[in-house]
Amino acid sequence: MADRATITVIGEAMLELSRGEGDSWNLRYGGDVINTAVHLARSGDSVRLASALGTDPMSAQLRAQWEAEGVDTALVIAARDRLPGLYAIETDASGERSFHYWRSEAAARRMFALPESAAMMAEAAKSDLLYFSLITLAILPDEGRQALLDLCAQVRDKGGRIAFDGNYRPRLWEDAATARRWRDRAITCCDIGLPTLADEVEMGEADDARNAAARWGAGEGREIVVKLGGDGCFAGGETIPIPQALAVVDSSGAGDAFNGGYLHARLAGASVREAALAGHRLAGWNIGRRGAIPPRDAEAPY
Repeated sequence: MADRATITVIGEAMLELSRGEGDSWNLRYGGDVINTAVHLARSGDSVRLASALGTDPMSAQLRAQWEAEGVDTALVIAARDRLPGLYAIETDASGERSFHYWRSEAAARRMFALPESAAMMAEAAKSDLLYFSLITLAILPDEGRQALLDLCAQVRDKGGRIAFDGNYRPRLWEDAATARRWRDRAITCCDIGLPTLADEVEMGEADDARNAAARWGAGEGREIVVKLGGDGCFAGGETIPIPQALAVVDSSGAGDAFNGGYLHARLAGASVREAALAGHRLAGWNIGRRGAIPPRDAEAPY
């Protein structure tokens, strides 16, 4: 793939409330695909977000924050009668998180049903790499889900590639069978698959990492990396452990950070193993700080 490949991430980006000191709350932003987009942009990649937001001040602030990080928002279209989604996140003493969502009427759910949607799709179809997740599919109505898979086909027809993350959030689906059906359809469209073993087990579809990789088509020409949390990842037929044990401050965004580190390294020509280690390093930095996308600091491995 050429230098400075055009990467488009497509999905929902939301306002994030995270608990601060005492009873205070901090307002940031988050969402699986935008987290990965920011990591890619910080690493020097050319990244744009395709989504929908409202025309309210909060939506304008979100755009400004992403643009300040280097993410192109030209493909974020306006749903004038909707607002961005919102979630609150709490972490326990071990760094594990719990979420509370307000997203049923979020603007992103209409990203394929607005007057500007066709133009957004036509531009996104020119991407060298299109990245989305099972959460992207979860928030869309069936016609939007089909439109996204059609867009994947257009990208591949033009010589681009598809990366798909299997983020499974049960509360976003009517049942696991529906989630599995759309996940399987997305897998057939992807070139790079980034499932998490815990999600695959929760969906009732995997016993271990090797089994999950096989179900995602690792032996069928797809590049599959199964994330194993603190045990590293399974890729290229081997388990690749994290370089060193790390104290977890906040586990939110860990998989998104891994994806950003992995995809950046692969686009730069790294081997699968080298890219996996880059993903581990970025995820390790991320979980050592609060928030799904912590502010960059001197220790950030970009």
